[in-house]
Amino acid sequence: MGALIAWFTGSRFALAVGKWATVALTITLFLLSLRRSGERAGRLAERLENQEKANEIQRRMLEAASRRPHDREELAERLRDGEF
Repeated sequence: MGALIAWFTGSRFALAVGKWATVALTITLFLLSLRRSGERAGRLAERLENQEKANEIQRRMLEAASRRPHDREELAERLRDGEF
């Protein structure tokens, strides 16, 4: 085992292979990290879009509720006047 470590640390070829393997591993990990962050950004954009749709629906419901007659007399008056 000691001879293998001595060969690896003493050989120029082994050092070059080690450096290139480290560079390749670093690039691979960077690309995987970039992909994951892109997926997260996509999910976040989708969640924001859904939230905007829900907010629009809630706003429309609140507007409709504010126009609703408050009592029977107001409802009867609206029906007589033809305001629905």
